[in-house]
Amino acid sequence: MISDASLPVIFAGLMALSVIVYAILDGYDLGVGLLLPLDNDQQADQMIASIGPFWDANETWLVLAVGLLLIAFPSAHNVILKALYIPAAIMLVGLILRGVAFDFRAKVAQVNKHRWNQIFKLGSFIASASQGYMLGNFVMGFDTSVTAFLFSILSALGVTCAYALIGSTWLILKTTDDLQLLAIKWAKLAGKVSFIGILAVCIVNPLINQFVFERWTSAPFGYFMALVPFVCFTLFYIGNLVLKQLPLKDDTGCWLPFLMTVVIYVFCFCGFAFSFYPYVVPGELTIWQAASAPESLRFILYGALVVIPCILGYTVFSYRVFWGKVQDLKYY
Repeated sequence: MISDASLPVIFAGLMALSVIVYAILDGYDLGVGLLLPLDNDQQADQMIASIGPFWDANETWLVLAVGLLLIAFPSAHNVILKALYIPAAIMLVGLILRGVAFDFRAKVAQVNKHRWNQIFKLGSFIASASQGYMLGNFVMGFDTSVTAFLFSILSALGVTCAYALIGSTWLILKTTDDLQLLAIKWAKLAGKVSFIGILAVCIVNPLINQFVFERWTSAPFGYFMALVPFVCFTLFYIGNLVLKQLPLKDDTGCWLPFLMTVVIYVFCFCGFAFSFYPYVVPGELTIWQAASAPESLRFILYGALVVIPCILGYTVFSYRVFWGKVQDLKYY
């Protein structure tokens, strides 16, 4: 029998799982949108084709994360939505623009296709930057000072570059020839910028947040927090060496940059989660204070244990079906 005290921890874990899976899956297709070339329709079509079977379903994980926050931690949902209402609305505008542009670019006359490519790229940037801004604002405890605003802008740029990095490594995995070479070039640049961004956050975050500073410098969490930047920076270094060797014969190792980027994402997210645990609203609400009644959580858990494996199952199935190199984009 699951204890009442354990239920908020379980739901916090499920919400964390939803967020990191979303960041990885929708992160790469947002990254592809950010990198979409506006001067080469053939390459743009190939890039769209590489995310075509997945991009819409990837957003399921965002819906799941927000749903879990609303149902399991309603008081935290109220605080977070109140503070982030405007950037969240802007993010939804970006996602809507992406969805509309994705369909319209395939239906309009060739002469108008360029315009919808621009809108798809713009929507990808708006959604990415909004998510980064909200992350920075969350880290700052929803402060409204100039310092908090500047940190949120830094976070917006960092998340956008991180999405461009995972998007470029996805293209290395899914494409060939000139587009793959271009993706390798993008990955090298995005990797350098992302490295600087993570380094800046590692320096700034503990300086502006006393709780994070204490968490990073005290046992046992301090030992793990020291491991996070070490692993990430090591993978950035190894990844840069791998990118210099690609493409290899028979496209061997094309999956390595994407895998290493995923590992970097996971470690960064774990570092972020451990920095603020057990707070769901930094410095204000813990997961136990914000949780719904134990009876409600226990009832919802039964549904979550059915729904989440189903989402995982069809996600794995879709990636298995559409695995391999991308083919020319066709509409019927």
